[in-house]
Amino acid sequence: MSAPFEIMVGRIETLALDAVVNAANRQLAPGSGVDGALRQAAGPRLTEATKRIPPILTGEAVITPGFDAPMKFIIHTAAPIWSDEGPQGAKVAGLAKCYMSSIKMAASRGFESIAFPCLGTGVYAWPRGFACGIAIAACEQALEQAPKLKRIVFCCFTEDDAKIYRDGLGGRLR
Repeated sequence: MSAPFEIMVGRIETLALDAVVNAANRQLAPGSGVDGALRQAAGPRLTEATKRIPPILTGEAVITPGFDAPMKFIIHTAAPIWSDEGPQGAKVAGLAKCYMSSIKMAASRGFESIAFPCLGTGVYAWPRGFACGIAIAACEQALEQAPKLKRIVFCCFTEDDAKIYRDGLGGRLR
């Protein structure tokens, strides 16, 4: 199967796809960055919905409607914090699980499109190039179990981030 990857520079909260992925915290409490932008676009019902969901484990994914935002659903996942104590391998596995759990969630609902921000590279301080390599590898692996997924968008906030993804994907772009 050819990889259905796209890279764009833009704001993830504006995308009209089946799902976008939220860079959430484990408590699903309101935050800044991607989470804050999605909450503003989706309106107060998103925070009401996440208050009813118990805290999630690192790498786990849960789903809510998109409410007033243009995407149908928001998949929330919590990346590990780069600077936290612990073995690097466990952190890498946790970040990869964010992507894999999100794609698994999308596949279980028959979604054809999903967008990811650069998970973990904001306040969680993952080195951007390193996190990008993990993202691409995890998505490629998860795609094997997601036959209906035709479009995976890496939505980058800056052109510098988009270049890292373009370089990482080489000729495997849509």
